[in-house]
Formats: sequence, structure tokens, C-alpha cells
Amino acid sequence: MRKKLSQFIYLLLIGLSSISVLASCGGKNDDNPEWEWDDDTVSNSEKPRFIWVDAAANFPDFANNKENILRDLTLAKNAGFTDVVIDVRGTTGDVLFKTDVVDQAKWFGAWLPSGYTKIERTASWDYLQAFIDAGHSLGLKIHAGVNTMVGGNTTSLGSDGVLFRDAAKREWATQLLTTSGIVNTLDKGGSGAKFFNPVNENVQNYLIDMLEDLAAYKNLDGIILDRCRFDDLDSDFSPYTKKKFEEYLGYSIPNFPNDVMTAGTTAGSLPASLPPYFKQWLEFRVKTIHDFMEKARTRVKATNKDIQFGVYVGGWYGSYYGVGVNWASPKFNTASAYPAWATVKYQNYGYADHMDVILIGAYAGPTRIYGTTEWTVQGFCARAVDKIKGDAKVIGGPDVGNGDWATSSDAVINQAITQSVDAAINACDGYFLFDMIHLKKKNQWEYVKKGIDNALISK
Repeated sequence: MRKKLSQFIYLLLIGLSSISVLASCGGKNDDNPEWEWDDDTVSNSEKPRFIWVDAAANFPDFANNKENILRDLTLAKNAGFTDVVIDVRGTTGDVLFKTDVVDQAKWFGAWLPSGYTKIERTASWDYLQAFIDAGHSLGLKIHAGVNTMVGGNTTSLGSDGVLFRDAAKREWATQLLTTSGIVNTLDKGGSGAKFFNPVNENVQNYLIDMLEDLAAYKNLDGIILDRCRFDDLDSDFSPYTKKKFEEYLGYSIPNFPNDVMTAGTTAGSLPASLPPYFKQWLEFRVKTIHDFMEKARTRVKATNKDIQFGVYVGGWYGSYYGVGVNWASPKFNTASAYPAWATVKYQNYGYADHMDVILIGAYAGPTRIYGTTEWTVQGFCARAVDKIKGDAKVIGGPDVGNGDWATSSDAVINQAITQSVDAAINACDGYFLFDMIHLKKKNQWEYVKKGIDNALISK
């Protein structure tokens, strides 16, 4: 008790002498006081440790089996995780929770030893509620992960999603700027997720109605939006978006899209000479996502004021303009740091102040755990803290099964998993690991547990 009292007096004196210190790393959100801490004083044991559960990859185990859900959440709990993100809207756009807005997911494709296979859901029980019940029985917090701006997916198993089923929604699909002209993503062909046009107000209303139903789960701890973005830099060049951009500017652009962007332009390797409206186009795109986030948060909190509202983003901020997202604080001066592509107004559309938590994909390879730059796990996390400036909790960490992680030796990966906890949790407000399926496939739980145990002892 004396130790706690001494710590309280010390912190009180620090607070009186410099109030700003209390928000230097941890920040605060008035809607969620239980998340308030100062990173210089809080122990690692108080920082959340998140693990993501991808819908499709884990579907063979969870689609029809509650016992497997409890089994694997127990493994996560025993490893030291405190929070679990359950993907309940996959890249087809169909869902695994109760709503009248979006169709229920009937199947996902997943990799089995026999190859890529269609896994069908035959169970009638509430998928999300099963995770909430099992997780809460173990003392875990359960967050619903949502693939947001997607409406369909094409794989070797076929195409599925509302964009393929409902011809009336074809105009919702994003239109891409290609070297052959502007093409609807449904006509371009190829595999992968098929994105909506985020500018389309009907799309936004459709998604926000869906999120309202999700927020109505009274025992759900949080909602984390994924893919809440444009498809890529080549999206969206529809007549609808052209009109909205001209309304934003206050005048028309006669030479569209050439005065906005040249086909084939890629984020991170911009040409020396840019079209006259390119930077304003980027500004307009981040405003679109910012405004959607603001509206979505308002509706979610009106439904359930206690639920956490957050987002997953990639930590590579220096090229993230390519997907039309500014996940920084509006206090971060983007134009000063990135004058090649950011306007002065770009920073106004940072949306961190509308988030309770931001999961940072610190997706560096297993030999790049420590460092100060982007493309190191530690650097991604530390730089995100600097950009978010206390507006939201910053929870960062690796993808332990893709890229270089998929081709490295088990010994290298195992050590990297352990080190990633230390690198991330001490650089930001918590730890995040993608994805549960990777730990399960190689039974690597002991390595993340070792990392968490070490982190809790060290601070």
C-alpha cells in the first residue's frame, strides 16, 4: 500500500509540474477513461495484447464447432493475450453476425493439406456470440473485425459477394484507372477482393447501417475496421467521384483524369512531375475516409457508448496515401514531413482523434525486428506513436506467417516472434499479432508466450 501511495504522490507532483507529460505517449479518449495511461509510467502488464483471427483461414476449425473456439481462445489466453479480434466480415463482404443489412456468409475458401478448399457453414448458432461467450468466460476481450469497403471476392473457387449477386449494386463497385482506360473492377477480372467506391454515399450508408447492428451486441468489447480505404491509388475514377471531387474544389476539371493522375502511377515511386490536381486529389480522398470514419463512430457510439471503436492500418505511412488514408493525428503536420505529396490541408483529415485504438501492422520481416525506421517492427510502432500523438491507443506488431516469415527457417521465426513482443510493446501502447492461424499451424504459442512473459517481467 505504501508503495502505491508513493507512486501516486510522485505521479501527482509530475502532473502538477507538467500536465503535458501525462499525455506524452499514451494519450486519452474521453469516451473511454479505462484506456488512459501514460506510456512512461504504465507497466507492460497493463497494456493490451491483441491477436487477430482471420475468418477464412480459421474457418475449417470454427465455422461449425464451438468446442474448437473455446479450445483456441484458451490457447490465446494461456499465451498471455488479453484481446482477440474476430473477423466477422470477410473479403466477400458477407457476415458472421446478426444483421438484416448484409447476407450471412455461407462459405469461405481455406487452405487445407489437400489444397485450397471451400469450407461451408452449416451451423445456425450465432458465430460472433459464440466467440463473445467463450472469450468472456476466459477473461478475454472480444472485438469484431470488419473488412469494410469490400463487396465481393474472386478465388479459384469462384466469385461471391453482393457485387456479384445484385446487379443493382454494380454502380457501387470501384472504377479503376488503367492504361486501357477507366474500368469497373468487376470487368477487370483477376482474383482478390472487389472494392466498393468509398465516395459513394449509398455505400457509406449501407456500411454504417451494418455497423449499427454490430454495435448492438451489448457484450461486444470493440469494433475494428479493416480495409476501410480505397482499393489503391488507381481507385476511384468513376463519373460519380469526378463530380464529388469537382464539388469539393468548387469548379470543374475539363481534362479528367489526366489532370489528376496518369495511369500506372504507384504510391512510393511518384514521377518528378505531377499533374496539377494530384495533391488535391489525395487530399479529397483522405477527407472521404476521414468523414466516413467520423460518421461511423458517431452511429456506433450512439448505439453502444461503451464499445471501443478502432481501425487496423498498415504502418507504412510514407506510402499509405495510395489507399486514401491519413491515420495520423490532425496535429501531425503531414505537409512538412512529406512535401512531395501532401498539401497543407492534408493533415486536417487525420482521423486518429476519432479512434479509441489503432492497430498498426508493423509487418517487417523476421530479421528486421529492431530499428528506428519504417520496415522494422520497432520502428513502425514508434513512428506511429509520433504521428498519432496520443489521440488513440497504438497497438502494433507483426504478421508472423506471410512474406519473409513464410520462407524463413523455423528457428529464425521462433526467435523473431519472441523478440517482436519486446520491440512492439515497449515502443507503443500494446502488442498485436496477425494471425492466430500461423501460430496454430506450427504450434508456435510457446514463443509468443515467452515474449509476453519477458515483457511483463521487464516493465
